[in-house]
Amino acid sequence: MVKPVVIVVGADKGGVGKTTVSRTLLDYFSVNNVQTRAFDTESPRGTLKRFYPEITEIVDMTTTTDQMKIFDTLNSGLSVTVIDARAGLLSSALASLRDIGFLDSARSGQITFAVFHILGSSIASLDEIAETATFMSGAKYYLVKNFINDTQFFQWDQATYNSYFHRIKHATELVIPKLNEMAYEQVEVASVPFVDFVANKGRNDEPANNSFVLRGYVRHWLANVWSEFDRINLTELAGAKSATRAGEK
Repeated sequence: MVKPVVIVVGADKGGVGKTTVSRTLLDYFSVNNVQTRAFDTESPRGTLKRFYPEITEIVDMTTTTDQMKIFDTLNSGLSVTVIDARAGLLSSALASLRDIGFLDSARSGQITFAVFHILGSSIASLDEIAETATFMSGAKYYLVKNFINDTQFFQWDQATYNSYFHRIKHATELVIPKLNEMAYEQVEVASVPFVDFVANKGRNDEPANNSFVLRGYVRHWLANVWSEFDRINLTELAGAKSATRAGEK
């Protein structure tokens, strides 16, 4: 039996691009032929499900019944479970995982567990690192600097930078570059995965009429994001081998 892999994408601060990162993960696993399912915790309307309706279920992770939908089905045969945690849910979600014994199972090697902690540039957002790190024993912990705008993440102040980003010894930094604003907006309007926008496909796999220029921006940006995932051997984490991807560079 394949060991379950659970990836939580979240933050306690809103507006840092959590769902964008979840979308890049789902696209990455798709092109690498890794069977994946997703849970959208923006209950009841959902956000992630709009882009991946066939593999995404909307849940309320604060309820026991919906926690059971996720964690009682980890041996469903799909390799990876991606949980897109809504704003403000990360710390409480990790506390719930501790209480149900999930974190103990991760520590004992029964489950592969990873957290993509999406950071904003404010001190309040960075303060989340210390709180979240208390749950990270046995987990892969990724601190994700998502440049959804011109955020500098305090690199101008080396002391502040060091005090936060070097605080957690076992954490790995990831950088998500900024995507052209117009390109991002057009993908939002199309309501399709990034890979489908690049491939000029609509919601039902029909030919689309997306801008050549904007598709180029998305293709280049996505290749840079995926190179970060390659750097941390994300497919190996998921128990798969990286596929050859045409036209990335």
